[in-house]
Amino acid sequence: MAAAEPSQVRRVGVVGAGVIGGGWALHYLRMGLDVDVYDPAPHAGRDLLRMLDETWPLLSRLGLRAGAGPGRLRIHDDLAAAVGGADIVQENSPEDSQLKSEVIAAIDRAARPDAVIASSTSGFAMTMLQAGCTRPERCVVGHPFNPPYLIPLVEVVGGERTDPAAVDWLMRFYAAVGKRPLRLSRELPGFVGNRLQEAMWREALHMVAAGEATVGEIDEAIAYGPGLRWALMGPCLTFHLAGGSAGMAHMLDHFGAALLEPWTRLEAPPLTPQLRDQMVAGCLLQADGRSVADLERRRDEFLAELLALVERFSITPAAQPEPDAAY
Repeated sequence: MAAAEPSQVRRVGVVGAGVIGGGWALHYLRMGLDVDVYDPAPHAGRDLLRMLDETWPLLSRLGLRAGAGPGRLRIHDDLAAAVGGADIVQENSPEDSQLKSEVIAAIDRAARPDAVIASSTSGFAMTMLQAGCTRPERCVVGHPFNPPYLIPLVEVVGGERTDPAAVDWLMRFYAAVGKRPLRLSRELPGFVGNRLQEAMWREALHMVAAGEATVGEIDEAIAYGPGLRWALMGPCLTFHLAGGSAGMAHMLDHFGAALLEPWTRLEAPPLTPQLRDQMVAGCLLQADGRSVADLERRRDEFLAELLALVERFSITPAAQPEPDAAY
């Protein structure tokens, strides 16, 4: 089979229009593509249009590809209508393994034989998700980070029955539409980004549950501390610099013994009603009366400016689209 050349893709199908699926739809619209969306939830279409209306001014300020515009969005009542003409389908159904597998199988039946199917799953292996597909070779994980219309990273990995050429194609496609695709070396639960996020999240819950730190202290410690460095270098290169002129070698030799100290706990604490209430109350205190929508707008404005700064100082250039090839 032969997919459309990544740089020639004109139509994208988006299945699931929640926070992630809606974010993908906005990104593809900004890239000048036709976007067909299907979501069975009663108010999904209305919510997506509101998201588009609220976010389009920011996307316009960041820059639009030729032909980009809200008018290229089509919302469908039928899955087949949304994916039947697509060159690529981005799946964003709820993170339930059974449901996700069924949705991907339904997309596989309805999509063109040469269309690539990318799943936004946050942690499920494609080997499991593609099990019910007739054409599993074209199914690939394309895991974004929220909001997809701003955060460039997409983790890309296939399953045991995925054609490596499909992974190659998706890498080129994401690069062509302004993303920063990261091809993972192997399947692993949660992929890379979420595994690292989850470790920190568990430690934060432990500290709150044990009364060692408040929600506000945890957020401020990261936002105004290591989080600023991670935006440019990530944790490994950051520690490389911590070793002075000898770099990581000195860092490991000098601080290696500290790894045995019981500073962190890998297992999550019990999510008791008390811990739940503490986390909710702490976040409301942090929000200081601002709604989630207000905080999202503030986040997006910040990210838009931060991305320009990161691009200016980045030490690892973004991957460039490779020459197009059929698969």
